[in-house]
Amino acid sequence: MRPADLARLVLLAAIWGGSFLFVRMAVGAIGPVWLTELRVGLAAIAMLAYARAAGFELHLAQNWRAYLVLGVLNTALPWGLYAWAGIHINASYMAILNAAAPWFAAICGAIWLEERLTWRKTLGLALGMLGVALLVGFGPISVTAEVVLAVLACIAATACYALAGVYVKKHAGLLAPRALTVGSLIAASIVVMPFLPAPPPASAFSLQVSLAVLGISLVCSAAAYLIYFRLVADVGPTRTFTVTFLIPVFGTVWGALFLGEPVGLSTFAGGAVIIVATALVLEAGRRRG
Repeated sequence: MRPADLARLVLLAAIWGGSFLFVRMAVGAIGPVWLTELRVGLAAIAMLAYARAAGFELHLAQNWRAYLVLGVLNTALPWGLYAWAGIHINASYMAILNAAAPWFAAICGAIWLEERLTWRKTLGLALGMLGVALLVGFGPISVTAEVVLAVLACIAATACYALAGVYVKKHAGLLAPRALTVGSLIAASIVVMPFLPAPPPASAFSLQVSLAVLGISLVCSAAAYLIYFRLVADVGPTRTFTVTFLIPVFGTVWGALFLGEPVGLSTFAGGAVIIVATALVLEAGRRRG
């Protein structure tokens, strides 16, 4: 991997790790549903402008079903779950739990894509559950019903990502990734609208909250996708997916640095076990025949 590609990979991890920080900064003031709608809506506008500038078409009439399914599974539902979880658990917890996405990808692949569930993947899944237990059971925040539900919401969000991946492979593999991103963002913004509560008061949008909303929508959602697509084109999807290992590091650092979130020994232990589990599930380092 060239130094420029490595720098983009680290930058992408830093940006996506920052999304959990922005959730924590904004969700208490405007609520999870409004945060989700603003995130998808502003990102959709930015990416639609990019689509027009780049000159690629969405073909909404032909592809609206794919955009709708991915808008729900890959965007609206998981981002809404993370936004709700951000009320109850730290940014570090959410960033570490985000690493569970490959676990469900392995399970869904075995069920629907006839992919083999190897002993490495099985061991990784078992270790992953141990890591979550370490993180939650011995973490720096008290275990309450809300905390447990928030952890389950984060895990459910990663399951949504895995289901979205299965759908793409089975039904939307021929569509351009950029078009899928823009179309799903537009669909997600429409899907979330009927669930919006009364608008938060103008006073809720302090400078911190406003910057967090802009950051999570324009930087962590729109700009990050552009970096992601460039990496996929330059180094391939497998190497790009190693960003999964770096996101928990940045999520933990940003939460501790900017929000003063406590980071205990169990956070490092649970996070390390989860990252090792993810490496096993991804079969990182295994030589492909």
